[in-house]
Amino acid sequence: MPVYNPPLRDMQFVMHEVLNVSADFQSMPQHAEMDADTINAVLEEAGKFASQVIFPLNISGDTEGCTLDKVTHEVKTPAGFKDAYKTYTDGGWSALSCDPEYGGQGLPLVVNQCLYEMMNSANQAWTMYPGLSHGAYAALHQHGTPEQKALYLPRLVSGEWTGTMCLTEPHCGTDLGLMRTKAEPQGDGTYKITGNKIFISAGEHDMAANIVHLVLARLPDAPPGIKGISLFVVPKFLASADGTLGARNGIHCGGLEHKMGIHGNATAQIVIDGAIGTLVGQPHKGMQAMFVMMNAARLGVGNQSLGLTEVAYQNALAYAKDRIQMRSLSGAKAKDKPADPIIVHPDVRKMLLTAKAYAEGGRALAMYSSVLLEKVHHHPDEKVRKDSDEMLSLLTPIVKAFLTDNGYQAATMCQQVFGGHGYIKEWGMEQFVRDARINMIYEGTNTIQSLDLLGRKVLGNNGATLKKFGKLVGALVQEEGVNEKMAEFINPLAVLGEQITKFTMEIGFKGLQNPDEVGAAAVDYLRVAGHLVFGYFWARMAQVSLQKIAEGSTDPFYTAKLQTARFYFAKLFPETAMLMRTARAGSKALMDTDAALA
Repeated sequence: MPVYNPPLRDMQFVMHEVLNVSADFQSMPQHAEMDADTINAVLEEAGKFASQVIFPLNISGDTEGCTLDKVTHEVKTPAGFKDAYKTYTDGGWSALSCDPEYGGQGLPLVVNQCLYEMMNSANQAWTMYPGLSHGAYAALHQHGTPEQKALYLPRLVSGEWTGTMCLTEPHCGTDLGLMRTKAEPQGDGTYKITGNKIFISAGEHDMAANIVHLVLARLPDAPPGIKGISLFVVPKFLASADGTLGARNGIHCGGLEHKMGIHGNATAQIVIDGAIGTLVGQPHKGMQAMFVMMNAARLGVGNQSLGLTEVAYQNALAYAKDRIQMRSLSGAKAKDKPADPIIVHPDVRKMLLTAKAYAEGGRALAMYSSVLLEKVHHHPDEKVRKDSDEMLSLLTPIVKAFLTDNGYQAATMCQQVFGGHGYIKEWGMEQFVRDARINMIYEGTNTIQSLDLLGRKVLGNNGATLKKFGKLVGALVQEEGVNEKMAEFINPLAVLGEQITKFTMEIGFKGLQNPDEVGAAAVDYLRVAGHLVFGYFWARMAQVSLQKIAEGSTDPFYTAKLQTARFYFAKLFPETAMLMRTARAGSKALMDTDAALA
């Protein structure tokens, strides 16, 4: 059976020693009194919930899956899921970072980020049920009418109701401009909505009294394409203004997808047959409101893979220390045993360190992104809010794509550490691999994220936001450039910081001549940008660790952090050279292939 121990020490290190979040909180009135001890105490309890309540349900939930009653259209979740959700809501976890005006606790988003990382490590399929509610909450909080906010937000915050996002349809995938779902005005402020949606995570279940669906649809006078989409809130059960549930709405689950992973989550085919809904935001402006939810989901999906990277690493490390097989190439290490633990073998260490480096680098980026989001919503200085929003916009596709690519690679490597046992269900590793695979696909495939990063977030403003991140890199390089102990971290970071400017200009110029050049380079480009960001945070983590050791600390945590940083820069960061070379190879080798693909 797999194990999971919440990585509280590393979370505390990133929050308090690297990012110094308390300094940011002091500039925001609602968090000015928030201190490290309070945050640490909350996270300790969050770790207990994740490891003790939902982690034991992970394998059983995967084995049992969800069951659809085709007569009632109700979905039964795996045994224990509903009780665990009650424990979750009773503990106030659903309200952790929500607005106190609607019953939330108002804690910083970085605390919620850590809670969800731990829950994703423990049980990604279960975590998706409350996780989708955060996106629905965010969209309604920003774009809902006063009546919608009063009805839905307190119940989403408490967890009494959950939320979903109903976007795609069988024929359109990510190209939502092709969607056909219709909304007919009824003359009383409501709309009758008809259509079909697919791949709706947590689209139907028995864990909450009501499900609040946010549905994209077209009004009768809608212009074609993406500019003709409106957003509607469509509850499973109609409700009066005081929250009393009434008749079942015309929206139900027509089928459940049979999937490779996340079996414990109901991925629903949603049938909408004259369901009553209300408009969210302005007509034909639905994507503006939905992007609030989609961006939250993209950050959340990156966090899913971060959680899986961590739990896969923990189990592979424990196994590698215990499993004996063959002798070390440099001589027996466990002379009292017939063979050495496999952790002595260089390639086993490489796989373990890859997962560790990607988990800890991803944690730093995810936390930094959550602090940026906090500033977007709550910082009193308008310029800080704008700058934070711009930076978060740049980093969101990196969080989604780089962390999920890395997460799948890490989970597969950790499975490999187990050898044949990694292929056997009881060890849990094959489930981590299967669950991790979806994260690269949904909420916009990673190719879509790469096009978004290069085409919109970088070239779309002539690299202005990328240059702002480059200034962070440059400031760190200038600060530590003469420190010999930091040279192994700073020098490669400085080189890439200079190279990426020229690299970006080359792709942009070629793209002006032929747009396919951008498409051909995008995936490679995102990984280069991802390593630039990871390199920056790994250098900062190494900087803090060296400072602590210089101050006399003998805590092995800092030594371990430095060793992992050295591995990252020596073995993973150099991938950027290959990626820039393949990106520069251009589109011809891809597009001039009609005969090959005939």
